[in-house]
Amino acid sequence: MQMNEFLPGPGALDWNGTTYRTILSTEATGSAMSIVDSVSPPDSGPPRHVHQDADEAFVILTGDCEFWLEGERFTRGPGESTFIPRGKEHTFRVVSTIPCRHLIILTPSGFEGFFEEMAAGQYRIPEDMAKIEEIAGRFHMTFTGPPLGAE
Repeated sequence: MQMNEFLPGPGALDWNGTTYRTILSTEATGSAMSIVDSVSPPDSGPPRHVHQDADEAFVILTGDCEFWLEGERFTRGPGESTFIPRGKEHTFRVVSTIPCRHLIILTPSGFEGFFEEMAAGQYRIPEDMAKIEEIAGRFHMTFTGPPLGAE
């Protein structure tokens, strides 16, 4: 495996070690969808949360992710995908020893702006949760619990 398999490419944003690069934007799709190429380091993942207005799909390119969806746990690896319907509580955590590169597909688009704001502010979890939750609210997301492994 070559290191370039973990790099999302030019224009990637870094939010505390996780990178995001929008490869299909809101503007390009008339708000129908967006695709973000993301690389998350081992043992990383967000707190449990809900997207109120967007469906989310993950396509795993490298590494392995454990997902938690409404109380059910399952793992996906390279070449596998999962679908998270809007309004469903979920999270994920990288469980491989290598970074997990994955595509995040959001329908409709718009949530990629959350990643841009997080990278610009370099907000930290849990230290900056009040600000993160404020920004998340603008993107119709609410946090509902701890990250996997912290429960």
